[in-house]
Amino acid sequence: MKQYVMAIDQGTTSSRAIVFDRNGNIVSSSQKEHEQIFPRAGWVEHDPVEIWDNVREVIGSALSKSNLTSHDIATVGITNQRETAVVWDRTTGRPVYNAIVWQDTRTQDIVDELARYGGVDRFKKQVGLPLATYFSGTKIKWILDNVEGARTKADAGDLIFGTTDSWVVWNLTGGSADDGIHVTDVTNASRTLFMDLETLQWDNNILEDFGVPRSMMPEIRSSSEVYGAVHHSQLLRGVPVAGILGDQQAATFGQAAFGKGEAKNTYGTGCFLIFNTGEEIVHSSNGLLTTLAYKLGDEKPHYALEGSIAVTGSLIQWLRDNLGLIDSAPEVEALAASVPDNGGAYFVPAFSGLFAPYWRPDARGALVGLTRFVTRAHIARAALEATAFQTREVLEAVNADSGVSLTELKVDGGMVANDALMQFQADILGVAVVRPRIVETTALGAAYAAGLAIGFWKDLGELTANWGEDKRWAPQMDDAERFRQLRLWKKAVTKSMDWIDEDVK
Repeated sequence: MKQYVMAIDQGTTSSRAIVFDRNGNIVSSSQKEHEQIFPRAGWVEHDPVEIWDNVREVIGSALSKSNLTSHDIATVGITNQRETAVVWDRTTGRPVYNAIVWQDTRTQDIVDELARYGGVDRFKKQVGLPLATYFSGTKIKWILDNVEGARTKADAGDLIFGTTDSWVVWNLTGGSADDGIHVTDVTNASRTLFMDLETLQWDNNILEDFGVPRSMMPEIRSSSEVYGAVHHSQLLRGVPVAGILGDQQAATFGQAAFGKGEAKNTYGTGCFLIFNTGEEIVHSSNGLLTTLAYKLGDEKPHYALEGSIAVTGSLIQWLRDNLGLIDSAPEVEALAASVPDNGGAYFVPAFSGLFAPYWRPDARGALVGLTRFVTRAHIARAALEATAFQTREVLEAVNADSGVSLTELKVDGGMVANDALMQFQADILGVAVVRPRIVETTALGAAYAAGLAIGFWKDLGELTANWGEDKRWAPQMDDAERFRQLRLWKKAVTKSMDWIDEDVK
């Protein structure tokens, strides 16, 4: 019997392949970064061909590191950066334009035009999302409107769209050479602005309002079922592709947060808190998104509230790559810990506007409270603290919408290795922060979804039994200091707003 499951994690900054055993332990892994392309201020792109090349490379590397072949892999699951949009020719397999990344803000004019009739909440009842540059729908429209010949080809049925899960699955299963499978799952579909939350199908009226042909859209499937097999030309030849989850939903699944009222927070390029609302669709009154948590085969879907923060880990990359403040991301912890506090500096990283709970596209990054006393160490600390402050605001919104105050927060993602950040997070939340034994929960969730589909794991109970606590941080900050810092943070946030106007883009 095959003893392993592979997850392909196609993320914002890199692609990874991780092999897991039945206990959810990592057997081997491989990772490769891809280029972040910034053609103009506010524009963020990736090369889809580079992404696919990297995916193939990390699959091979993960297999070779553990001396495995396709015969050892029971199934493969996919998880991905969600709203990033790829449009490609279904005959040649070539993208017509770079992937437009979820952080990209170029489509604000499209948002404004669509919001003229009904405001930014025009489609929120059907799709759970406000009109925003964040989601895939406006990105598809931009490509059709701005890439020469794209709309004509789309209207003729020659172009197809997908988030990067669809792009990877299509290529894995044969691509244009063998009529690759063009699918997505409900979690990714729920991030496009086009999927009806109740029917779990594309809304034809909204597609028409955007001018996007229905023929471009992938088939919407559950998060856990066999979609097809890997093409014979690939290293994983014949292995069933049986799980797809958007990265944040995959992390929720990997954290075994299957039940109503359970939540997790993932610290990656951005930061994303998901609160499981069970089989109930809950519409937020406090700036959160209503989204799909998961759907297993023919079972009823589970929904969630989500607080999305655009810039957290990518702020540390910015300190490294744009300012040269550090040489490598891990250095930020020691630098920040070399000072006892932020020296009065607060960093609001609104590089793509403010996401939850504000949804202010007119905001831009602000570093405030500077004096001659502030050093690079204080700025590093302020950058880390920004992640914790933003999470606090999202958690406040979750508590208000759900009517339930969370007593602890499960955390995962690359930044949770930073003990100082996790302690400050507990301090500023006023509740315990809990890190699991296996922190690669995004990839693990995709592996779980695929494994469930083929019976590799029996049920959710078996997955829950795999979860184990690694470390817990209890709050140590007194209430007066917590509220003082929150007051100053919220004051700093107001300084980032109203920056974009007709003269400033």
